[in-house]
Amino acid sequence: METGRYPKSSNPYRPKGQVLRDAKMWWNSTRNDGFGVLIALGALLLLAMILVWDTVRAEQRQRVQAERTDHVITLLHEIIEHTTSAESGQRGYFITTDRRYLAPYETARKAFRSTLGELKTFTADDPQAISQDLVAQISTLTETKFGELEESVTLIARGEIEVARTRILTGKGLQTMEQLRAAVSRFEDMEREQLLYASERAASAEARIVPGLVLMFLMILAVLALGMWQVRRLIDAEVRAAHADELAEARDRADLLSRELNHRIKNLFAVVLAIVRMSGRGDPDAKPALDRVATRISALLNAHELTQSGGAAAGAHLGKLIETAVAPYRSDAHKCDIAGPELILSDAHALPLGLVLHELATNAVKYGSWSQPGGLVKVQWTIADDQEATVTWEEHCSFTPPEHAADERIGFGTKLAESSARQLQGSIEREYAPHGLVLRLVFPVGQLTEPEAED
Repeated sequence: METGRYPKSSNPYRPKGQVLRDAKMWWNSTRNDGFGVLIALGALLLLAMILVWDTVRAEQRQRVQAERTDHVITLLHEIIEHTTSAESGQRGYFITTDRRYLAPYETARKAFRSTLGELKTFTADDPQAISQDLVAQISTLTETKFGELEESVTLIARGEIEVARTRILTGKGLQTMEQLRAAVSRFEDMEREQLLYASERAASAEARIVPGLVLMFLMILAVLALGMWQVRRLIDAEVRAAHADELAEARDRADLLSRELNHRIKNLFAVVLAIVRMSGRGDPDAKPALDRVATRISALLNAHELTQSGGAAAGAHLGKLIETAVAPYRSDAHKCDIAGPELILSDAHALPLGLVLHELATNAVKYGSWSQPGGLVKVQWTIADDQEATVTWEEHCSFTPPEHAADERIGFGTKLAESSARQLQGSIEREYAPHGLVLRLVFPVGQLTEPEAED
């Protein structure tokens, strides 16, 4: 069997559910782009045009019916007029026996068949059987009436006045004339009813056309407005497409500058570290202080690298920042538990917070829970209403801290931590519990304002 012969859309074995899903996807796409609204408006416009067309057709039918009714009634009146004129001529001849009085009779006798023929032809396409019956009845009665008149005129012309008088006084001619008038009146009433029905339909259609025209006007305005909106969207899309390459090039340049700046900052840190370490080679007494400065610079460098590890303006994860600060001292003997929700810090947060964590870690090694084996540090943080973060540093010693440890820990490192907290626009609270230091650092997680100058 040959495959690939039919396109997918014409596959007769395509599942019904797939067809429904494809139709739904098409409708959603057209609705999102505004084309669905255009289709709906087009359908409403088509409906309004149908109403207009129906109104026009109703007006045409009413006009045709009016012309037909007028012509039929005119022909019926002519038939009555012919028979009445013929009857008047016959009576004048009967009274005077002067053939000059037969002129109306002769004229009507020549014209009535032509009028009957026109009536039959004009009503031949009428689908109502009753109208055809009435036309046949009128034709028969007219022929009968003119036959009765012709017979009496013939008798008068032969001088048989009494016989003619007897025929006239029988009343058959009067009865025929009354039947003819009744049939004509019935036909006229039927035609007027048809005209009234056509007029009522036309009036009903006209009553619908006014709101239909208003609806069409509003829909045309809506189509124009939607079309202008679609054109505007198309223009905007073309403008965005025209500037897409320029934006991509500018973004590449910004990324390149960011990477270059990051590289130069790291080189600057390395140069400063090299200068600090070289400065302590000839002065053994200054070496411990310079080593502490070097470790603090290294902490700043580590915090900076964390903020740039995910790319430009990526920020640093608070958990990774804490792990980086305690990594040089963490071991099986010096344990550290870290827990808290996801929180990404900007450079303005990461650098001072890295210094605070570095000072806490070094103090824990010198005086706190990590100064002897078996110590534990717990670092936890919480976020309140996505606006304020609280970092808790809690030390648990396997020994009793010396009574003078708290006083010894208040030095340059503590002041540096407090200064860093002020840069974070936060606050530090210390508590010396029996098991060791408990420190809480609270700072906002939003955009930091420009810090005030310190004395």
